[in-house]
This record gives sequence, structure tokens and C-alpha cells, in this order.
Amino acid sequence: MSTARLYPLGLLLATAFALTACSSSGDDLSAWMEQQRAAAQPSVVPVPAPQPHIPQAYQGLGAVSPFSSDKLTVLLRAETVSPAVSGLLAAEMRRRKDPLEAVPLDTITMVGLLRRGNETVALVRSEGLIHQVRRGNHLGQNFGRITAISETQITLREIAQDPAGEWVERTTTLQLQEGTGQ
Repeated sequence: MSTARLYPLGLLLATAFALTACSSSGDDLSAWMEQQRAAAQPSVVPVPAPQPHIPQAYQGLGAVSPFSSDKLTVLLRAETVSPAVSGLLAAEMRRRKDPLEAVPLDTITMVGLLRRGNETVALVRSEGLIHQVRRGNHLGQNFGRITAISETQITLREIAQDPAGEWVERTTTLQLQEGTGQ
């Protein structure tokens, strides 16, 4: 016989042998599975009894809310402040806030200057908008008040806490930013 005819016959015999081997090992597998099921002993850990709930009365009803802006005011009044800064801080807490006081000072840039008669007006950019500010206006989050405006800078007096937690007065400047074409 030729090898071309023997090849399909060999393939048929190999398949029959494989099927016979699988059927006999399937019986062994089934027997082993049954043996394992019979030997398995589940263990259940008992759940501890629940503890009784003891209700507590809420004590913080009359206290200042931790999310209130009044909390900062209470803390500022409670701290001992030097007499010179105390009067300035008290005045700052009583006055109405300017819109640019909600913006950090490092995000505000001086972009120009206008003169109207004897009055000098600085142009500052904050959050993509141009604002006009004058001497006496407030900028930044540290109670910054404009004390002087020149052609190259805005000078501010700020009241801020130093690393030791004491309130101090400091001078800060905003320099004119030339060539910022935003």
C-alpha cells in the first residue's frame, strides 16, 4: 500500500485509541471527585452576638460650625495680637471685601498703568480679566492694601501670619509684566 492510503488509516486508529483512553480516565476522575466530596468537612465559624447600641447626646449644637467663615473670625479675635496690628486687623475684619481679595496674590499680574488727571490707576490681570485698581484698594488673600502705584510696580501692605503664628505687617510688590500677550 502507498503511504497516502496508510496516513488516513493511522489517523483513524490514533483517534480511536485517544477516545478509549479518555473514557477510562474519566471513570477514574469521577471516582476521585466523589471521594473528595465525601472527605470534605465544612467548618462554620459562629458569628459573635451584636453589641447593644448606647445612644449619645450631641454636644456640638451650640458650637461654631467647622465649615463656617465665622470660625476664622472667632480664632482671630481669640488670639493675642500686638496692639499695633490688632487695630489694623480689627479694621480689616469689619470692612467689606474687594473682589480681588478672593484671588491669591501670585496669580495677579500688573499689566499696565493709566493716568487720569492727578489719579494713577494700575491695570492688573486676574483669571483672564483686566481690572483697574487704585491706591487704597485691596488685593490678595492676606489683607493686602495698595499703598503706592508707580510706572513699574504696585506696592502693598499685607497683614499675614509668620511661621510662629504671629500677625505681622509686611510690604509686598507686584512688578509690571511686559510682553505678556495673553
